[in-house]
Amino acid sequence: MDTAKKKINWGIMGPGSISSTFAKDLVYADGAELIAVASRSSEKAKQFADEHGIPRAYGSYDELVNDPDVDIVYVGTIHPLHKDQVLACLQAGKAVLCEKPFTINAAEAREIARAAREQKLFIMEAMWTRFLPPIVKVREWLQAGLIGEVKLVKADFGFDAGWNPEGRLLNKELGGGALLDAGIYPVSFASMICGEQPSKIMSSAVIGETGVDEQFSPLFEYEGGRTAVLNGAIRLNMTNDAYVYGTKGHIHIPNFLFSRKATLHVNGEEPLDFCDDREIQGYKFEAEAAMDSLRAGQLENEIMPIDETVQIMETMDQIRNMWGLRYPTE
Repeated sequence: MDTAKKKINWGIMGPGSISSTFAKDLVYADGAELIAVASRSSEKAKQFADEHGIPRAYGSYDELVNDPDVDIVYVGTIHPLHKDQVLACLQAGKAVLCEKPFTINAAEAREIARAAREQKLFIMEAMWTRFLPPIVKVREWLQAGLIGEVKLVKADFGFDAGWNPEGRLLNKELGGGALLDAGIYPVSFASMICGEQPSKIMSSAVIGETGVDEQFSPLFEYEGGRTAVLNGAIRLNMTNDAYVYGTKGHIHIPNFLFSRKATLHVNGEEPLDFCDDREIQGYKFEAEAAMDSLRAGQLENEIMPIDETVQIMETMDQIRNMWGLRYPTE
């Protein structure tokens, strides 16, 4: 069999909305076969399986990780559960693609990274945005030096989730707040563009009555006079655009999180648009990247390596420490 097309069997842990989007896209991923889903509720697992045409529905996560036919597990549960669930997958010999934010904090991320390396198993954070065609094109433009030396990154992601203090986003017990849910995207974007974590961080946050950050704005400083200006919110709609400014021009990515377009502005030249007319959401690209790594026998993916995931969690720990925000599980 051609190893480039070797079939890889997927299991999904957690039948929530993000898992549903992933499952719909996985249908279009070359060589992917979705064979199992698990929930703590047999009824929810069966309902999800029926909706997506999945042959096996498990009423416990243990059944999924012990299914000998599952090659890789997509963990789509809420982030306070990620550490224990990913460790269970690794202990059962499964590769893992874990939804963002990878964990609650850096200590948990380091524990997972260590376990994956000990078990010699593939692990990757599901930062799907990095694998979208316009973002891939942006990296190519930057690598080619088309806007010169990068000096400033701007990225926002904010939405108005409304007032629901018992819901996940505003619930401290469930790891709620803007930084971990929305802010991970601009923070990870800055990490990808700058290739390192900031040497200095300044930050402000609006802590709401449930004790979580509803809005925040960090300023990152890097070696060489580079900066990143970021914003995140869960009770404020934003344009969600990203900009990368260099010494010879800039790049604009409208709605960068879901990017379908990127525009290259080189000083003195006509703007160049890269457009992606995909009909799917775009989660298939991260799935294909994970499968390519698996087929190549790699333990991580070079676009979203585990060490960078840990470093991003360390950066977010620093930001939260500035606000004095800790979660009950910590």
